[in-house]
Amino acid sequence: MASGSETVRVLDEHGSIRPTAAAEPYADLALTTPLEDRVAWLRDMVRTRAFDVAAANLQRQGHLALWVPSYGQEAAQVGSARAARAQDTIFPAYREHAVAMVRGLDPMAIIRFYRGMTHGGWDPAANGNLRLYTLVIGSQTLHATGYAMGIQLDGAAGTGDPERDEAVVVYFGDGATAQGDTNEALVFAASYATPQVFFIQNNHWAISVPVERQSRVPLAQRASGFGLPGVRVDGNDVLASYAVTRTHLDAARAGGGPALIEALTYRIGAHTSSDDPSKYRSEDELAHWSERDPILRLRRHLESEGVGPEVFDGIDAEAAELAADVRRRTVELEEPPASLMFEHVYSEPHPLTASQQEWLAQYEASFGGAS
Repeated sequence: MASGSETVRVLDEHGSIRPTAAAEPYADLALTTPLEDRVAWLRDMVRTRAFDVAAANLQRQGHLALWVPSYGQEAAQVGSARAARAQDTIFPAYREHAVAMVRGLDPMAIIRFYRGMTHGGWDPAANGNLRLYTLVIGSQTLHATGYAMGIQLDGAAGTGDPERDEAVVVYFGDGATAQGDTNEALVFAASYATPQVFFIQNNHWAISVPVERQSRVPLAQRASGFGLPGVRVDGNDVLASYAVTRTHLDAARAGGGPALIEALTYRIGAHTSSDDPSKYRSEDELAHWSERDPILRLRRHLESEGVGPEVFDGIDAEAAELAADVRRRTVELEEPPASLMFEHVYSEPHPLTASQQEWLAQYEASFGGAS
């Protein structure tokens, strides 16, 4: 496998097939994916971006409390998400919109989350085993590792049956690698050889701190210090992201233990809607990465493979329809009842929340009716 200092790439920035030396263990898998799958991945990416732009606009218009964009990171997310099997469990951070949509989540669940209308937003069991978004930086890595340990204890990995074996993927950014939770999760994962993949989206900025200030070596190289294999992949190359993640997820399910993947990508937008990236990064840097747009790269590749303009037009139209539907449904949202805050706090009815709800009802009743 590639070392953490070399980058696995299959498609160059122009969409041409030019595997790097580090891609040798993964290139066959990447290049034997059916053309219809690659077209579907482009559809995933374009739909996600359309949703992302629509949600950002909705936030600016006052319909959302906050928005966390994924613009520019679509290839890393779609490639890795498509590499997972249906029985795998996904632990996202808070900008994994493409992953969520690939796993079957209605994007309105994300909208309701960022509008502040829900404690979590969805039932993981009914939405592709996608766990809830986590705003506390890095905490999901411990959740994922504990869950992966549970898979081991249940005997649901390493059975030799790939249709039954399970694994975990946990997503986090380069900034989360500096968190104690993440490092503790890596220690436990390595010690117990858990069936999981740690997937870092290195988008070069932890809010306003550049990645080179966080780590003097490539983040993938840190894996060796914990006893894990580490791979650095071009996160703007969806074929490479798919092949690397698929390879290490297959190994994890089969009992081969955890791995860490660092996907090099770039956060084209702000960290969140409350951030102004113009204060800490240059226009030249932004232009450099904009030219390496993951959607444009895959589209160029598909054009070279003979995919016609009618396919791209259809994808664009479908994405525009999705964005319009999200906007319509968001504008039509009604504010939830106060009782919602007491629901789903615990899996079973709980006397504490019951007493709190009763107190709130009595308090509101004390004001009497309208005169």
